[in-house]
Amino acid sequence: MTATPGLGTPRLANPELLRSVFRRHASGVAVITAHGTHPVGFTATSLTSVAAEPPLVSFGVGTGSSSWPVLAEAEHIGVHILGEHQQELAGTFARSGADRFAPPTSWRTGPEGVPLLDGVLAWLVCRVVARVPAGDHRLVLAEVVTGDPEGVGRPLLYHQGRFNGLRD
Repeated sequence: MTATPGLGTPRLANPELLRSVFRRHASGVAVITAHGTHPVGFTATSLTSVAAEPPLVSFGVGTGSSSWPVLAEAEHIGVHILGEHQQELAGTFARSGADRFAPPTSWRTGPEGVPLLDGVLAWLVCRVVARVPAGDHRLVLAEVVTGDPEGVGRPLLYHQGRFNGLRD
C-alpha cells in the first residue's frame, strides 16, 4: 500500500480502523426497545430508514448484547429518536449492566406490548421482518406499524465517542 498525497497513510482493515473512521461520522441517537419476560433496550447509532413502501427501518445489534436474546425472539420493537435533552437517557441505555427501565427512566407499555420511552422526539412501533447475520451482529429489518413524530426539541447526535446537540 502506498500513501495518496493529502490523504494520509492507508491502514489495513481491522476493528480499530472501523471504529476510528466511524468516530468521525456523526449519527443520530435512537433507543431500541422490546419486551420478552422483561423489557430490554439499547442505544443505537445504526438506525437507518430503508424504504418508504413498505415503510422499513433497520439497525444493528450485537449478538453478545444483553438485549439480543429478547430481540432475537421479539415480534415487535420500539424505535425512539432521542432529543439533545436526553444525553443521560442515551447513556443509561448504552451502559452495560444498568437497570435501564428503573427510575428516572419514564416509560409506558405501548402498542403490541412494546416499551415506549416518554419525552422522545419521535417513536415507532415496528414488526420485525428479518434478522440478517452480519459478523458478530445481526441486522434487524422491521416494518413500521404505528408511531408519533410530534415530540419537541432538537436531535441528539453521537460524534467522537460523545453525545452532542445539533449546532447551526
